Amino acid sequence: MATIFTRIVRGEIPSYKVAEDERFFAFLDINPLTKGHTLVVPKQETDYLFDLDDRTLADMIVFAKRIARKLKEKIECKRVAVVVLGLEVPHAHIHLIPIQDEKDVDFRKEKLKLSPDEFRAIADTISL
Repeated sequence: MATIFTRIVRGEIPSYKVAEDERFFAFLDINPLTKGHTLVVPKQETDYLFDLDDRTLADMIVFAKRIARKLKEKIECKRVAVVVLGLEVPHAHIHLIPIQDEKDVDFRKEKLKLSPDEFRAIADTISL
């Protein structure tokens, strides 16, 4: 059975898309830690990030870098954190999280509650 991320990439589940090319897809996390929290996934369904072949992993980081630059430009933050956890969905992914402080990447804290209009506005602002 396809992961939820594969279903998002296929358009079977709606998302707030930020960027896409032939191999990667980026969309806003619907349970964000901060405004602009974005997930970057390979379209190729692979459970663990470090199981990707070297070329795909390198290209995924370069793809994520373009999004991180746009996040830094458009969302008020000191940095864009890169987090790899990978246990909640069995599909390789990178979290890009605009942060003011290291505490902003605490996944135990309460997530932001954003309206669909807020999500759309953020996605429109940072889309490539």
